[in-house]
Amino acid sequence: MDVSVIICAYNRLWSLPKAVESCRQSKCKVEIIVIDDASTDRTWEWLQQQPDLVTLRQVSNWGKPWAVNRAFQIAKGKYIRFLDSDDWLYPDANDKQFEIAEKTQADLVVGGYEIYNEHEELIRSQNWVDCDDFIAQQLGEGDSSHYSAFLFKRELIENIPHRTSFASAGFASRDDRCLMLEVALAKPKIAVVYEPTLCRRHHSKKRLLFATSLKGLGTDLQHILIYKNIINQLLIRGELTPRRINAACEIIWIIAHSIARTHLDEACEIANWVYQLKPDFQPIEEGLLGKLYCHLGFRNTEVILRIRRTIVSLLRPQKTQKYLDFPCPKTAKISFPSDGFNVRINNYDSCEKI
Repeated sequence: MDVSVIICAYNRLWSLPKAVESCRQSKCKVEIIVIDDASTDRTWEWLQQQPDLVTLRQVSNWGKPWAVNRAFQIAKGKYIRFLDSDDWLYPDANDKQFEIAEKTQADLVVGGYEIYNEHEELIRSQNWVDCDDFIAQQLGEGDSSHYSAFLFKRELIENIPHRTSFASAGFASRDDRCLMLEVALAKPKIAVVYEPTLCRRHHSKKRLLFATSLKGLGTDLQHILIYKNIINQLLIRGELTPRRINAACEIIWIIAHSIARTHLDEACEIANWVYQLKPDFQPIEEGLLGKLYCHLGFRNTEVILRIRRTIVSLLRPQKTQKYLDFPCPKTAKISFPSDGFNVRINNYDSCEKI
């Protein structure tokens, strides 16, 4: 088998057929592995009508990382591709990247991508951007494409699973970002297809990897844990260069700002970590906001932003509130100790309608 394409699906029957069909348009030998992560929208019934697919089903919804790792265990392809169930491939993506991989004996063949809206209208086309430091690129320096646009040699990722600290969490575990950073640390031989190989769909429906509120906080925490781990590995290897520090700090700063909306003390600890990594770090925001961060500091600026959000919300026309019954924290404490940013969330209870 030349290529194995692994697709995890959870309630994506509205988009899964297009993703699958795009994988069928290949001349090389491709096996399509679809794992249904306990969908409730008749995804499994549809999969049973597709005799050319390798299908797996999970009784419980354990999330994408667990599902993809299970599918990888049975994959027979010399090369592996991971594809989200709401995206699709260019018709010749597998053939083109497989041919280049075989010709160059590359461990990884990267490519560009295109972004479409929910009506499948093109928003933006992005060719692959060359960078002479693949680790810095994956840490956040410039555009790093998307890992579904890449073809991986199986041996390269044999011991690099999709990881998450929050199994079955239902929010973005950043498992793809973690995998790509670990791949970068492995220093693979890279070949390039500059033109797009992947079509990414932006839509208003719930994504496997994106959510809001408490789930969004979980996504940010996972992202911080990944960067903490990768930075420690680079430090131990003596490979934490100023360029890589700068790339990482810009991403960490953005995450700190996101967390500050609900957990200011913890966000300040993350912002302080940025300045520990790079004492001369300059906030990436431009204009007045950038000046506030520089002159007033992170905490004071975030307090001002919080006051501004409160005032704006008071002036905005009130909408009828919709209440949902779900477990949520009565009080939640997220701790980032100085010895390793271990995460601790406790004191959960059921919320009552107010």
